[in-house]
Amino acid sequence: MNTPRERSREIIISRGDRDGEEPSSLNKSQLTTGGTKTIHPPIENHWHLPPQENHEPSNSGFMSMISKPLKFRDSWKKIRRTKSLQMVLEGAHDPKDEKLVEAFRKLLFVDGQFLEKPNDYHTLLRFLRMRDFDLSKAKDEFLNYLNWRESFGVDKISKEFKFEEYAKVKIYYPHGYHGVDRCGRPVYIERIGIVNLNSLLQVTTIERFIKYHVSEQEKSLNLRYPACSIAAKRHIASTTSILDVNGVGMSNFSKPARFLLTEIMKIDSNYYPETLNKLFIINAGSGFRMVWKVIKTFLDARTMSKILVLGYDYGSKLREVIDPSSLPTFLGGSCTCSDYGGCLFSDKGPWNNLEIVEMLQSVSSAEDVSDNGENGGEVSEDPFEQRYEEFKKILALEAALGNAKTKIEALETALEDTKMVLKGLSQIIEELRLNL
Repeated sequence: MNTPRERSREIIISRGDRDGEEPSSLNKSQLTTGGTKTIHPPIENHWHLPPQENHEPSNSGFMSMISKPLKFRDSWKKIRRTKSLQMVLEGAHDPKDEKLVEAFRKLLFVDGQFLEKPNDYHTLLRFLRMRDFDLSKAKDEFLNYLNWRESFGVDKISKEFKFEEYAKVKIYYPHGYHGVDRCGRPVYIERIGIVNLNSLLQVTTIERFIKYHVSEQEKSLNLRYPACSIAAKRHIASTTSILDVNGVGMSNFSKPARFLLTEIMKIDSNYYPETLNKLFIINAGSGFRMVWKVIKTFLDARTMSKILVLGYDYGSKLREVIDPSSLPTFLGGSCTCSDYGGCLFSDKGPWNNLEIVEMLQSVSSAEDVSDNGENGGEVSEDPFEQRYEEFKKILALEAALGNAKTKIEALETALEDTKMVLKGLSQIIEELRLNL
């Protein structure tokens, strides 16, 4: 168990045993092939924050996103060192998951993979869960993910891609993140029933929209989830989504629409697994239900268990997981985000709180210093990093031992050959003596 030695009593990082969170531990029966698997939202991913920028003091209302900002700030003053904040954000690891992740890491390391980010525990865990903790299958999926990131240029997209048509795209494809659910997860909303695909493709292309989608997924992993974790003071690693399909039928799924949907589904399922907490499909009429029969054939059982298809009386179900103040009025809530031109334009959430972003940037800066060896020669306090260094030494010793063993075996073979030659020579000499 990775338990921080220094932890503020006011900061409680939950592993998910309460408030609607599923537990992360697995019993032996859940690890057997073909057994029933519990659906676990993954623990937080490894975070890489954008470089810190100088911000002018602002009264624009960022602090109002936290109900009690002064109490929030005071509670975090008890964390005196950045390392403590890192450990709080990393959270507690389930011992069973930890052993499986380390076995997975060793498998990748022996195969010559994943050497740059040895502590990315949560990404490895997501891919393990994706394949029900089958190490071999998880390895194939993970290597496929690494190859995709390189070929698609994901890191370059995150740093350089500019989606200038963003505002127009929002008009023709209403979607966006808006607030958090009752557990602190980000809420994502799409109004697919009023998408105007023809107009959308006049202001952007399918290729650029897919790049934009990937950039948003990266932003969720690298910024939204960690910011929500700080605001909620618990691990947040998944999204609650709402898909409004009012008016959707077979006529909505033209060839370009099918291609776009298929590509996005493939990217999300193959490269961002275990990041969906719950998907509410609302306003599902008879037309959509025909479409749904086709779509669900492409979804695995794990994903299907997270989807709830609702008709027009969906309000009570949404309010169970999302406070009405965080729901837009068109979903039965009270929020309008009038200052932003509508809720789906606001990107409202803790990830826009400057104080939280600065906290995360301080963690990122400390990690950069540590990675560059500028920590004055101090020994890392991260137990996983220490274990990884020890593991590398063990592997190096095992490799040296293996080489020595190979050489010894070669010498033994040569010695046996020499013995045979000498035995043959002895027989020849003996025969010569008898003939003299």
